Amino acid sequence: MQFSDQAVINALKEGNTGVFEQLFKHYYDPLCRFAATMLPATEDAEGIVQELFLHLWEKRSQLFITSSLKSYLYRSTRNKCLNHLKHLKVRDKYLQEKLYVQSEAVEMPEESENLEGQIYQAIASLPNRCREIFELSRFEGLKYREIAEVLEISPKTVEVQMGKALKVLREKLKSHISMR
Repeated sequence: MQFSDQAVINALKEGNTGVFEQLFKHYYDPLCRFAATMLPATEDAEGIVQELFLHLWEKRSQLFITSSLKSYLYRSTRNKCLNHLKHLKVRDKYLQEKLYVQSEAVEMPEESENLEGQIYQAIASLPNRCREIFELSRFEGLKYREIAEVLEISPKTVEVQMGKALKVLREKLKSHISMR
């Protein structure tokens, strides 16, 4: 960029959307390529970088960058990628344990197997972020505040996404839910 890092940071703190847009245009593609080298899916890399810029804009008034802006963005991207990989590892471990338990389980009646399959299908049909929040809450036992910290989003966003997830699951599984 043609301005000094400090000038860009100051402009961001003041809410200058033009500077933010230039920063985004300048770094988005290189950061996506960088993230893609660390992650298995390109769309995950793009999502990570988009979240980074969203977080940067939302927290612009609290920016405190001691290194160069470029190195801050790359380091932040790297950290977000590592957190994402950690989450994938936890999810994979959970799924492996779940599969092991299922393989060791006594034969289930066909109706129960069908319901379980429908539940997992309904969860899998949730949008990525919504499903991730649901799984962290229900499978990992994290509280909304903890999920917000892990995903670097607001607790209100977690609450809204959980509401959406539960609404979708209730709708998809309504034939199995008894109304009292």
